[in-house]
Amino acid sequence: MPPDLNAVRTYLLALQDGICAALEREDGGKFQEDSWTRGEGGGRSRVLSDGAVFEQAGAGFSHVTGTALPASATAARPELAGQPFQAMGVSLVIHPRNPYVPTTHLNVRFFQAGTVWWFGGGFDLTPYYGFDEDAIHWHRTARNACGPEHYPRFKQWCDDYFFLKHRGEPRGIGGLFFDDFNVPGFEKSFALMRSVGDAFLPAYLPIVQKRKATPSGQRERDFQLYRRGRYVEFNLVYDRGTLFGLQSGGRTESILMSLPPLVAWRYDWRPKPGTPEAKLHDIFLKPKNWADE
Repeated sequence: MPPDLNAVRTYLLALQDGICAALEREDGGKFQEDSWTRGEGGGRSRVLSDGAVFEQAGAGFSHVTGTALPASATAARPELAGQPFQAMGVSLVIHPRNPYVPTTHLNVRFFQAGTVWWFGGGFDLTPYYGFDEDAIHWHRTARNACGPEHYPRFKQWCDDYFFLKHRGEPRGIGGLFFDDFNVPGFEKSFALMRSVGDAFLPAYLPIVQKRKATPSGQRERDFQLYRRGRYVEFNLVYDRGTLFGLQSGGRTESILMSLPPLVAWRYDWRPKPGTPEAKLHDIFLKPKNWADE
């Protein structure tokens, strides 16, 4: 059956509403919303800034069309170059205030180019200080979201995608990533995307609630700002969503709201062996089957 674009749009708008409402309850702050239009498309961007729990959280919905797919969307599908397209999705990035709460990212999306359509997305976790129980919970929730038949491939895809080649290290502890998903048909493909979107809050909020009141000082804050630099490097150098948004003439403020409000770089800095900061790299920034722990 052909894809039901209205059903996809309705779900994505409701997903953005539900996640924003839950984050507002957790934080006590409010999202600022900007609705925008671009040609035949548009969206609504929401940002919560300077909150009690979330230093910045951005949650955007977009539904855009164009006469030809940009290069970032045709790298793996060159036969679709020049095709008219439409794309809709929800993208979310949360930068917490407490360094013991991980940064996280969610994206679920639908593309159609000519008569070809597919779903994509996933979610991943970027801790500054790692905890075994958090990583296990995150990955078991991810496995439940997509099922054991898809989880090994989607986990590996996530590990491969969110990797900073110039640093030789992962961005975080991974999660799920999938793209070009259109089998076995629209209903089952749409159901998988919904399952991934619906699993985000159960995966993330328990970690937030457990870690948000952990005492921290300037040392932890400095390390958080330093590690945020890796997040910026990935988003500006490798992230396909960022490239697609810019290449397709999207709204710059909405595209770059994934960046943290404060960040720091230190020349050739390395944590001292045996410290909690070194533990992040030595244990958590190495691929591991956390769901089986």
